[in-house]
Amino acid sequence: MTAQSLPLGRKPTHRLFRVVGDSENSIWTPIGAAWPNKDGQGFSINCEAMPLSGRIVMRAITEGSVAG
Repeated sequence: MTAQSLPLGRKPTHRLFRVVGDSENSIWTPIGAAWPNKDGQGFSINCEAMPLSGRIVMRAITEGSVAG
């Protein structure tokens, strides 16, 4: 994710992943990021890839997380 793609220079609060499979056999591929809107009623989403299969999962970035 480049600095130019960040909304208003803010850091993302969530990561987007393409997930294929279930449980311990699933494969998580990072595909983008999300930021809460100022009014708290939604998110701005930046996808660097759009999966044709699997599902999209949005997870909060936490200290020490694989996502962050």
